[in-house]
Amino acid sequence: MKDYRFHIEQFIPQSIDRVFDFFSQAENLEQITPPWLHFRIVTPVPIDMHQGTCIDYRLQLYGIPINWKTEISAWQPPLRFVDAQVSGPYTLWVHEHRFEKKDHGTMMFDTVVYNFRAGILRPLVNRLFVAKRVHRIFAYRSSKIQELLG
Repeated sequence: MKDYRFHIEQFIPQSIDRVFDFFSQAENLEQITPPWLHFRIVTPVPIDMHQGTCIDYRLQLYGIPINWKTEISAWQPPLRFVDAQVSGPYTLWVHEHRFEKKDHGTMMFDTVVYNFRAGILRPLVNRLFVAKRVHRIFAYRSSKIQELLG
């Protein structure tokens, strides 16, 4: 089965330490997630972020309530961290957040590798629904980050 990949880049006019600090506070994820996902963190906050930290969430996909658990599988402040789905709606979801100093700010790189069950219809389901939804989520996220940090 071929995995799918989504990548987006964004310049944030803040120091790399400030940007990483924002993303290292898990509760900020609620602020940058589209309201139509009804996303909320179930794990009590504040959450001590480090490699091995697990975080539980609840959200809705297409109106269906979903429990989602991720684990921080890599933690390299202030350059990078990776969260990987432990349980949830995908068969694979690995999200790498990478940060680089640039000019008077930070370049942020988000790369998501994902997969899901849909049998022989998977390529069609991805093209018509999943890829569009992932793109829409990250477009919203990008605009909120610009609003909050830009």
